[in-house]
Amino acid sequence: MRPFDALAYAFENLAAHTLRSALTMLGMMFGVGAVIAMLSIGAGAEQEALKMIERLGLRNLVVRSKALEGTELAEARSKSMGLSMRDVAAIREAVPGVEHVAARVAIAPWMVLAAGTKTDARVLGVSEDWADVVSVTLAEGRFVDTQDRLAHAQVAVLGDAARRDLFGAGEALGQPVKVNDVWFEVIGVLSSESEGGSSFEGVSLGSTAREIYVPVSTAQRKFERDPQEAPLEEVVVRLADQGAARRTAGVLATLLDRLHSGVADYELVVPESLLRQSQKTQRLFNLVMGLIAGISLVVGGIGIMNIMLASVLEQTREIGVRRAVGARRRDIRTQFLAAAFAISLVGGLAGVVLGVGIAQAVALWAGWPTVVTASSIVLATGVSAAVGMVSGLYPAQRAASLDPVEALRYE
Repeated sequence: MRPFDALAYAFENLAAHTLRSALTMLGMMFGVGAVIAMLSIGAGAEQEALKMIERLGLRNLVVRSKALEGTELAEARSKSMGLSMRDVAAIREAVPGVEHVAARVAIAPWMVLAAGTKTDARVLGVSEDWADVVSVTLAEGRFVDTQDRLAHAQVAVLGDAARRDLFGAGEALGQPVKVNDVWFEVIGVLSSESEGGSSFEGVSLGSTAREIYVPVSTAQRKFERDPQEAPLEEVVVRLADQGAARRTAGVLATLLDRLHSGVADYELVVPESLLRQSQKTQRLFNLVMGLIAGISLVVGGIGIMNIMLASVLEQTREIGVRRAVGARRRDIRTQFLAAAFAISLVGGLAGVVLGVGIAQAVALWAGWPTVVTASSIVLATGVSAAVGMVSGLYPAQRAASLDPVEALRYE
C-alpha cells in the first residue's frame, strides 16, 4: 500500500465513522486553537509594546517628576525645587552625547474653547525640542520655537482630534483658542495618528491627537500652580547614539542627584531597558501559554491513540485477511499511521479556524490587539501532525505485529 492510497483510505474511514472521528478530533482541535490564540495574543502584545517603545524612543532618556505628598513633599522642597528648567540647562551643558533636551508641564484646564465649542483635550506646556524627541509631525503651520519660549508667547499647536473638536472641518491656523482665562493663537496642527495605549510599564503615553501644546514658559507664568509642585513634570533627553543610553543614564543620574541635593523627587526611565524587560516578559508569557496549550495537544494525542487501539481490535479480522492475501507488515503499519495522521490533520485545520476565531473575538471584546502569524499556524499544525503520528505509532506497530492466523480466527 502506497502512503497516498493509505491516506485516501483513512479519509474514507473517517467519513464512514463521522461522529467518532469528530469526537476524537476535538482534543487536537482545541489544542491547536489554544496554541494559535495564545501566540496571536502574545504577538499582539509584543507589537503594542514596540509601538509604545517607539513612541518613547530608544535614543531617549525620560526624567519624570515624582508625586510626593504631605511631610515627604515638604522635606523634599526644603532641599530641592524639583524638576525644573535649571535641570534642562545643566543636562544640555554637562551630559555628553545629548542631541535634544525637551521639557513638559501639564496645565489643569477647566475650560478649553474656540468658536463656541469645547474640547476635553490635554493642555501641555512644552519646550521647542519637544517635537524632535517625541517625533510628532505637523499637518500645517509650525511648532513652538525658541522665540516663543523666550517671549512667553500665547501661541498653541493643536492635535488632530482637538482641532476637529474646536473647528470641525474649518480653518484652524490663526484662530483664537481660550484655555481657562488665557487666549492663544493657533500656529500649527499635528497630523492625524491612531489612538494608542495610555501607558507602558508604568510610563504614561497619551495620544497626541487630543493634546494642545503651548510654550513651557507661558504655561509656567500664566497659569496657577501649587508652589510646592515641581516646575516641570517631565524632561526628555534625546541622545545622538542609541548604544550609549545605559552609560549616559548613569551620568545623568549622577548630575541630577547633585542638582537635587540627593532628594529622590524624580525618576529616570530608560526605554531601551524597558524594551529588554518587555521582550523578556513576552518570552516568558509565550513559553507558559505555549506549555498550557501544549497540554491540550497531548490530551488530543492520547485520544487518538485510544481510538486507534480500538480500531486495531475492530479491524483484527480485516488485518488477518489482508496479511493472508499478501499484505506486508509495513503495509498494515502504513495504514494505521495514515489514519492517525488524517485525524490529526483534519483536527489541526479545524483548530486553525477555531484559534483565529478566538483571537478575533478577544480583539473585539477586550480591545486587546492580536496578530495571527503564519509561523504560529505552521507551528500549531506541524506539532498537531507530529503528535498524531507519534500517537499512532504504538497502535500501528501492534496491528502490524498481529499473527495472521490468530487474526483470522478473531471474532
